[in-house]
Amino acid sequence: MAHDILISTPMRAIESLQKPRFDVPAGACDAHMHVFGPEDQYPRVPRPHYTLPDGNLEHYLRLMPALKLDRFVIVQPSYYDTDNRCLLDALKAAGRIARGVVMIEPGISDAELERFHTLGVRGVRLDLFKRAALPLDEVQAYIMQMVRRVSQLGWHLQFYVPGYVVKGLIDFLGTLEIDFVIDHMGYMLEEDGLTQADFDRLLQLARAGYCWLKLSGPYRIAKAKGYGAVAHIAKAIVNHAPQRAIWGSDWPHIPNSDRDTGELLNLMTIWAPDENVRRQILADNPARLFGY
Repeated sequence: MAHDILISTPMRAIESLQKPRFDVPAGACDAHMHVFGPEDQYPRVPRPHYTLPDGNLEHYLRLMPALKLDRFVIVQPSYYDTDNRCLLDALKAAGRIARGVVMIEPGISDAELERFHTLGVRGVRLDLFKRAALPLDEVQAYIMQMVRRVSQLGWHLQFYVPGYVVKGLIDFLGTLEIDFVIDHMGYMLEEDGLTQADFDRLLQLARAGYCWLKLSGPYRIAKAKGYGAVAHIAKAIVNHAPQRAIWGSDWPHIPNSDRDTGELLNLMTIWAPDENVRRQILADNPARLFGY
């Protein structure tokens, strides 16, 4: 299979971003963003999916007041795999307003996990795109291995996973007794054969158990169709499980860093028109999940 490397575009100027069109609540949290640093300081994986994005911590910290965001969660990108040094250094620099979601090897020591916790890490990201071709029982065994590693710390699992794998895992996920987050609204693409019935089962999972759904990456679901094509998905999550929804910008929008992060935030006026529900999703829910 060809390995095409995506070319990351230059970062959009902060002054060109849309301003918030609603009163952003105090404590608003971007629950999904990534941080990158100089390649001579933070080596990439041998075969990355994209070139080094123009997405450093300093730029993001300048973006926050423009969008009236008070907190953020750094998610480890595949660009660094399980080398979390860039993320951990960013947590040290940002302090109490930041939390982290790392990627780890199963054999990592308890002492290292404790060190991560002290720095603000509160979850582990599982890249199930890399394991999508494995038998379902092997995927489940991997998930349970990670559950055992992080449950004593009170962390959650974060699934970066294609929707067709989510579909096969729903019954299994319903048995977990640890918080877990599914990125990008479940990533249930129609072109992958996912149906409304599959999505309804995911909504039921969010209502009934430990599942959280992330209102993030609409462009990853809609592709070239535009944000309006996923509005019904986001609204369904908000209407059926507002207590289990969080919002993330997916900054720096790999590979298109010229996307308007302000426009993405303003989608909340469509997805969650009620002010109290927006406060729940933007502030209250992430405070609970990430331990602010």
